[in-house]
Amino acid sequence: MKQLPLILALFFAALSLQAQTSGNYTIVIHGGAGTILKKNMSPEKEVSYRAKLNEALHVGDSILKNGGTCLDAVEQVIHVMEDSPLFNAGKGAVFTHDGHNELDASIMHGANLNAGAVAGVRDIRNPISAARMVMEKSAHVMLSGKGASQFAKEQNLNIVDPSYFYTQKRWESLKKLQDKRRKPTQSDKHGTVGCVVLDSYGNLAAGTSTGGMTNKKYGRIGDSPVIGAGTYANNKTCAVSCTGHGEYFIRLAVARDISAQMEYLNQNVKTSCQDEINKLTSLNGTGGVIAVDKKGNVAMEFNTAGMYRGYIKSNGETYIGIYGE
Repeated sequence: MKQLPLILALFFAALSLQAQTSGNYTIVIHGGAGTILKKNMSPEKEVSYRAKLNEALHVGDSILKNGGTCLDAVEQVIHVMEDSPLFNAGKGAVFTHDGHNELDASIMHGANLNAGAVAGVRDIRNPISAARMVMEKSAHVMLSGKGASQFAKEQNLNIVDPSYFYTQKRWESLKKLQDKRRKPTQSDKHGTVGCVVLDSYGNLAAGTSTGGMTNKKYGRIGDSPVIGAGTYANNKTCAVSCTGHGEYFIRLAVARDISAQMEYLNQNVKTSCQDEINKLTSLNGTGGVIAVDKKGNVAMEFNTAGMYRGYIKSNGETYIGIYGE
């Protein structure tokens, strides 16, 4: 009987831990928005996109199901898409005017508003991991270029030869664009990947990763690594990741504005996302957003022909979409 207090203490501690981790969770992803039409998509290619989106969602689902955090899920889900040549991030990144792949990424934690980002990197296999290291292991929010690569090496991240990012499809897209001397289309501008998560601890996180815009010059950086423009998370409201013509998303501070509308106007997450897309449209900007609020409600809004997107919830509910409804 002398051990009863200890047994009871352990019992109630176990109950407390279970209560902390038994909440619902939601994962939402995007793989870029643009002129994505069914008539232009082969059945085989559509199957490939749906399979990769499904794989990404289930990687995150496994992490959260086993007690992982929103940051863990965001990072590993985006790894799946960064490692796939299907998306304009990591392995599938587009080329700059000078024939390089320059990558951007950011991540934010809604519990404490900590954030990290990298921009214009050429040799970090998974820029989203570098962004997380900037958030957790540095005194800064954004690092760029050679400095970001040096920091990533010091953190023992996976550094690759720049040739790793080469894909024939992206190279041909660059040459076609340069040869015709035409203005970039939606397909050239879009292709960013992103993930937003509500975990079972009630915390929100968002992450975004991209190769930017085909044929970009002068070290151009879009919205993806800019906290408040392409990525934002706040436990009071929601987590947001954006994709589209980055210059417009920066001007509107889209991701932060969605959160602000929820916080100050008491709007729901879907209405706030729709309002922001309407503002984007009014400026002739194009793209989309994904978001999840603190209750697990999902929004996936865009003004383009399509957006690779999907979500999975702790109850098993799953959705994957490509084209406009």
